[in-house]
Amino acid sequence: MSDLLTLAREWADGDPDPVTRAELEDLIERGDVETMAPLFEPELTFGTAGIRGRVGPGPGRMNRAVVIRTTYGLATYLLRRGGGSVVVGFDARPDSERFAADAVTVLAAAGLRVVRFDKPTPTPLVAFTAKHLSASGAVVITASHNPPEDNGYKVYGGNAAQIIPPVDTRIAELIRMAPPANQILEEVSQGGQIVDAPSDIFEIYRREVDQIRPRPVSSELKIVYTPLHGCGGETLARLLQGAGHRGLIPVMEQFTPDGRFPTVGFPNPEEEGALDLAVAAARRADADLVIANDPDADRLAAVLPRGGEWYPLSGNDLGCLLGDFVMENWSGDTTQIVVSSIVSSPMLSRLAALRGARHELSLTGFKWIVNAGLSLEAAGEGTFTFGYEEALGYTIGQVVRDKDGMSAALVLCDLVENLRLQGRTLWDRLISLWSSVGIWASAQRSVASRAEETPGLVDNLANNPPAEIAGLSVERVIDYRVGEESRPPWLGAQDLVELSLGGAGRALARPSGTEPKVKIYVDLSEPMGEDPLAAQITLAKRAGVAAETLGGYLTR
Repeated sequence: MSDLLTLAREWADGDPDPVTRAELEDLIERGDVETMAPLFEPELTFGTAGIRGRVGPGPGRMNRAVVIRTTYGLATYLLRRGGGSVVVGFDARPDSERFAADAVTVLAAAGLRVVRFDKPTPTPLVAFTAKHLSASGAVVITASHNPPEDNGYKVYGGNAAQIIPPVDTRIAELIRMAPPANQILEEVSQGGQIVDAPSDIFEIYRREVDQIRPRPVSSELKIVYTPLHGCGGETLARLLQGAGHRGLIPVMEQFTPDGRFPTVGFPNPEEEGALDLAVAAARRADADLVIANDPDADRLAAVLPRGGEWYPLSGNDLGCLLGDFVMENWSGDTTQIVVSSIVSSPMLSRLAALRGARHELSLTGFKWIVNAGLSLEAAGEGTFTFGYEEALGYTIGQVVRDKDGMSAALVLCDLVENLRLQGRTLWDRLISLWSSVGIWASAQRSVASRAEETPGLVDNLANNPPAEIAGLSVERVIDYRVGEESRPPWLGAQDLVELSLGGAGRALARPSGTEPKVKIYVDLSEPMGEDPLAAQITLAKRAGVAAETLGGYLTR
C-alpha cells in the first residue's frame, strides 16, 4: 500500500492536467488503494494497435501525462534515427484534440517537423498523408471502435505502416526512461516547425484510390451509409460521389462526428444493434446496400437485402469477396501477394490458389499484414495487392498501408454495381465462390478467465488437446508459441494454438491482448449443396457449437 501511494504521489506531481491530477490526489487523500491499483498496473504499452485504454489518471489509463511521455519516447527514437517529419491526426472523441495538441507540442519542441490536422480526420487519411509526404512517422489519437470512455495512441513508422518489433519495444524503453510530463513541458522550447496538412491531401488520396479500383463504374445505387458518429462521414461521401456513386443516403442521426456516440452503446459495427438505424433507413428507402465505417473509418461493415430481410456480411465473407474481386481483375505482370491474419478464414488462401496468387498468413493485427506484404514485395516475390482480417479490416493496393474502410467501401460499391449490370447480387457472387472452394462459415467465442490463469488455459490445450470438438475429429495440433525459427518474421511466436479438423476446417485459441479471456475462432467448410445460403447458416451454427464446446473444454 505504501509503495502504491508513493507511486501515486509521484505521478500526481508530474501530471500537467488539473482534472486527472485532482482525481488522483483525491484517491491518495482517501487512501483508496482498491480504486488506485488498476490505474498503475498494468501500465499502457504498445499492443496490437498501439496504446489504447480507458481515459483517467495514472500510467494505466489514457491521459495527457501518458500522451506527453509517450510522445517524448517517440521523439527521442526518431531523433536517434535522423529526425524528419511526423504527421499528427486525431478522431472525434472528447479528449482527442487536446491529446493531439500535446503530441504536436512535444514533437515540435524536440526539433521535428510536425504536419498536423486541425479537425477530426479518418485514420486512413492520416496514414496516407504520412506515406505521401515520406514522413518519418505518424501519430493518430484514436480508440477506433472502442467504447466512448476509451482513447488511444496509434503510431506509424517510416514505411507508413504501423510499427512492429523491435521498433515498438525500443520506443517503449525510451518511454519508461522519460521524465515526468510536467518536466517535459517545462523544458519545451520553440523548436521544430509546425505546419498544417496539405489542403489538397484528400484529392491526392482520391486519385490514388481511383487507380487501384479493380473495375471502376458509376452507379445510381441506393447506398445507406453510417459513420457511427465517427469522422469518416464527409470524407467517404466525397469519395463515393467523386467516383460516380451518386445514390448515397446518409444516416443523419449518426453522420456528425460526436465522440460521445449518443445513439449507440458500443460504436463497433460488429456489435448487435449498432447498425439498427442504418437498416431501418435502408428499409424505408428500399436501398441496395448498407455500409458502415467504425468511428475512425478504418473498418468496413456491409448489410445486404435478401428475401425482404437484411443480413450482415461477416468480415470473412466480405474479405473473400473483395479479395477475389481484386485478384480476378489483376492486370500486372508480377505475382499477386494477398495476406490475411491467421485467425481469418482459410477461404482466401483457396481462392488465391485458383487465381494464381500467392497467399500469406500473418500474426493477428494489421501491422503484420501490411509489413508481410511489403517485405515480400521488397524481396521480389510479387506485388502486394490485398490484405484483410476478419474483424472488418481491409486494404486494397497500397494507397494506405493499413486497413482503410473508405477505399474498401468504394471498391465494394463498384463490385455491387458490376454484379447488378450482370443481373447478379453479392449473394450470387458468394455462392459462385463457394462452388469453387466449398462453403465456409466462421464463429467466434470468448472465454473469461482470471488474468493469471489465461496463459495456462492455452498451454493445457496444446499439451492435452481434445480428441474431437462437437463431433469433429482433431487431427493435428499446431502450437505457434514454438517453432518460430522456421516461420517468417510476420508469423513469429504467438500465444496461439490451432487444432486442425482435417477437411472440415480448424479451431484456434489465443489469449486476448487486452482482457483476461481466451478468444476462440472456428472455421468450418463443406461442399456445395442445393441451398448454399441455408447450408452456410447451418454450418455457422455448427461452428458456434464447436466454439462453445472448445470453450467448455478449456475451462472444465
